[in-house]
Amino acid sequence: MAARADRSAVGERAAALRAAQAALAAEHAAVYGYGVVGGRIGDDRLAEAREGYAAHRARRDGLARTVRDLGGRPTSAAPAYALPFAVPDAPAAVRLAAELENRVAAVYADLVRASTGSLRRQAAGALREAAVRAVRWRGGGVAFPGLTEHATPATQSASPSGGSDGV
Repeated sequence: MAARADRSAVGERAAALRAAQAALAAEHAAVYGYGVVGGRIGDDRLAEAREGYAAHRARRDGLARTVRDLGGRPTSAAPAYALPFAVPDAPAAVRLAAELENRVAAVYADLVRASTGSLRRQAAGALREAAVRAVRWRGGGVAFPGLTEHATPATQSASPSGGSDGV
């Protein structure tokens, strides 16, 4: 019985580590993406873009510590990320910011599902923050933020992975 419990705990820890690494990778991509948003956004929403950028940097740094605490080596940022669409102007920058938040929410939903205790609470808080930022950028909410299987057809492409290097 004890051996089974030990294997179960190891499996749960491994699942939490995989989910934390995925969230870290998404945060790296969000930081990159917010750099693009900040370069294209209008002055009226620049402060909001800076807040999102700072929030994702802080989450990224916290997740790197979490991954180390779980016994892993934090995923490094890629030198660049493929954007999901061209961002030539401020309206496209707003759409990109909403898309980034949708993708981050999706990986935090996975981390909530894979973790327990304080890590689960932190992931739920990050999911909530991403959902709120997405609503602000998009101008409206979704019924189940972070759960792409419950998203409307227009947002189903907001897959958290976006390929191995997609934003």
